Amino acid sequence: MTQRYQSFAEFWPFYLREHAKPATRVLHYFGTSLVVGLAIAALVTGQWMLLIALPLAGYFFAWIAHFTIEKNRPATFTYPKWSLIADFKMWWLWLTGRLAPELEKAGVTQQR
Repeated sequence: MTQRYQSFAEFWPFYLREHAKPATRVLHYFGTSLVVGLAIAALVTGQWMLLIALPLAGYFFAWIAHFTIEKNRPATFTYPKWSLIADFKMWWLWLTGRLAPELEKAGVTQQR
């Protein structure tokens, strides 16, 4: 990563390009869904110890995807806050069926 991004708007297309392969995004969706599920479970049950698992649940699947599928360095290492925001944004756009246009704008070709 040679360029330093100065805003989230600049970072977002880069983030999507770093998640170009569908299998990478699937593992991210799984991890993010697990994070949301654990957070909801902690709120509903009052078992606050579940919150300790959030970073592991979120990063475990994402980092496996980057190191084995995408073969790149997770953006979290350089842009931790923006990466977290972008992960939830990507997950939400995927859930609501609005991710494809964002990928296209970022220059990510749709692979099957």
